[in-house]
Amino acid sequence: MQKKKRDLKDLVREKYTQIAVGAQGGSCCGCGPECGTDYTVFSEDYSDKEGYVQEADLQLGCGLPTEFAGIRPGDTVVDLGSGAGNDAFIARAEAGEIGQIIGIDMTEAMIEQAQKNVTKLGYQNVSFLLGDIEQIPLEDHVADVVVSNCVFNLVPDKEKAFQETLRILKPGGHFSISDVVIRGDLPKVLQEEAELYAGCVSGAIPIEDYLDIIRGAGFVNLQLQKEKEVELPDSILGKYMDEREINDFRRSKTGIYSINVYAEKPK
Repeated sequence: MQKKKRDLKDLVREKYTQIAVGAQGGSCCGCGPECGTDYTVFSEDYSDKEGYVQEADLQLGCGLPTEFAGIRPGDTVVDLGSGAGNDAFIARAEAGEIGQIIGIDMTEAMIEQAQKNVTKLGYQNVSFLLGDIEQIPLEDHVADVVVSNCVFNLVPDKEKAFQETLRILKPGGHFSISDVVIRGDLPKVLQEEAELYAGCVSGAIPIEDYLDIIRGAGFVNLQLQKEKEVELPDSILGKYMDEREINDFRRSKTGIYSINVYAEKPK
């Protein structure tokens, strides 16, 4: 099991290093070279948000966690899995110059890209640290708000990651996380194919299990803020199902969903 967890982490690190070095976009849940078309089925449009920085937007997310995070001027915000800095810069626009924004990412190339972006922008209150969200390199009780965008699903030990999130939050602080989950029993053949079309699903778990992990970590006032079904195209489903089976599958509401979830650390 430990070897499998390391293998998954190494695979994710290698993938995101390639993206950072190439500075190439494409949703982590979008179809890549394997199917010839880039369907950015998960990523959301940030371009109209205050603080948006095009160079930092690699389209690796599956939602807009800052939209639901309730960030206030002066807040300390920690972005887990910060990539090239997109969500961190959006958070900075909301926290203002008196706030503090800290990005954490386990990929050195992403940290380098984010630091280049923040240097170019001249921000004094945004920093990026190399670290693992299963062992966050921050002291206890430092964050008013934690955000994360399509990262926890890629973490092998989600229980530990949410425990660490609770640890770094101040009492009464909260998180807003966009992520990918499964509803129902996704057929194995589709789950395997979906890893080509939707890389993020490789670590996704049933939504009920996901929410139970959050509660088990000690969070309260859990809220599902947004949920969006991600439809696999007929071009993929048709490889494994006939037309009737595809229609039955779609009606079943079994499949992949992007969600935004909120929870608080008890006061």
